[in-house]
Amino acid sequence: MSENVNKALEYASSNKKKFLDEMAELIAIPSISTDSASIPDVQRAAEWLEAKLKALNFDNVQIMPTDGLPVVYGEHLKAGKDAPTMLVYGHYDVQPADPLELWDSEPFTAKIDGDMLFARGSSDMKGQVIASLAAVESILAVGESPINIKFMLEGEEETGSPTLGEFIETNKDLFAADFALNPDAGMLSASQPTITYALRGLAYFQVEVSGPSHDLHSGLYGGAVRNPANELAKLIAGMHDENNRVTLPGFYEDVRDLDQNERDALAKLPQDDQFYLDQTGVSALWGEEGFSSNERATGRPTLDVNGIISGYIGEGSKTVLPASAMAKISCRLVANQDPKKVLAQMQAYFKSNAHPSLKWEVKLLNEAVASISELDSSEVMAMSQALQHIWGTEVLFKREGGTIPVVGYMQDKLGIESILTGFGLPEDRIHSPNERLNLNVWEKGIQALIHFIFNLG
Repeated sequence: MSENVNKALEYASSNKKKFLDEMAELIAIPSISTDSASIPDVQRAAEWLEAKLKALNFDNVQIMPTDGLPVVYGEHLKAGKDAPTMLVYGHYDVQPADPLELWDSEPFTAKIDGDMLFARGSSDMKGQVIASLAAVESILAVGESPINIKFMLEGEEETGSPTLGEFIETNKDLFAADFALNPDAGMLSASQPTITYALRGLAYFQVEVSGPSHDLHSGLYGGAVRNPANELAKLIAGMHDENNRVTLPGFYEDVRDLDQNERDALAKLPQDDQFYLDQTGVSALWGEEGFSSNERATGRPTLDVNGIISGYIGEGSKTVLPASAMAKISCRLVANQDPKKVLAQMQAYFKSNAHPSLKWEVKLLNEAVASISELDSSEVMAMSQALQHIWGTEVLFKREGGTIPVVGYMQDKLGIESILTGFGLPEDRIHSPNERLNLNVWEKGIQALIHFIFNLG
């Protein structure tokens, strides 16, 4: 086995330019899923990946239509029934490059400057997809894979994967696996290999309060008619108590608490209070009493206003009493919380606190379940050993405050856990101008994935 590992590593090293050229080819396709004008480019990116999987002699390679944008699938099941099966997830769509004037180079032309490759999608996540393909290619070039491998590459992650859950449910036999590898999570720094073991979920609401049948003159009616904007502001202010805890009835009933071992491990991460001050530019931090900033941002549920609109917001003054007020509110959820149950809690809050003379509506616009993986699984241990071998340092385990919908879908619909890692860095400027990928980290990532696959075998 060790001989094959060394041969695969040698192949990866001698073919680095080939892999870089392939990354540049994929990056050159502006597969922007949020722009309907770019849908042909999304299809072209899918076709590029289809051709790549066929070149690797994968079987059953296909571009699968969904109710949205296509999924690219392929399988290599030569290891046999007794070997584990890994489902590799990735997405080939990217964010728009705007504002273009802030880029120092063409966003869809890979530009290498020292150890950095600049381009849209380089870090998020075409570079990670190419790293996964490169590791598999390196193994297959020198022998046979010790595990079965499936790829599922989607084209609408940047729009929230709106059709992926139902698509996985419909094709769950095809995607059946023992675990998933998801290299879309990234590292804490170039010298700190990282595994993400928990993601928060999401319940995203639009709430609206209305009163008068039309906007009113505030001089004629102000003081005599209840103002929906004032009332919504008061309702929002009441959604947190004096300890900054969410006041929706029953909100914490299902929350999986952080145990002391986990809190001790999180305290070792470099994400201390100063980190959050430096990253945000605020003069003081805020949050639920009794928890560190990192615990609040990754391991505790939250409620935040994402936007408010009401009345006149143009230049100058207009003395209007608005007929309605609307807000967008998101709740980041932790393990065991159900977005639909949180919807019921939000509705119960409005029912109890909105004045009877007002009309109100709460809509759940988007949802995703939280996920958490056990740290002692054989797959997590295999990845930890691989990362430690390549980087020569202890692997850090972290929670992520954001949401990756596919991880929850795989837990719910396939019954499998995801190994969340990746080789992007916090400073990679994903979704922003001058997105970049650290090529030294990326090359180490390919080596680590090779070790990971052989560790599983």
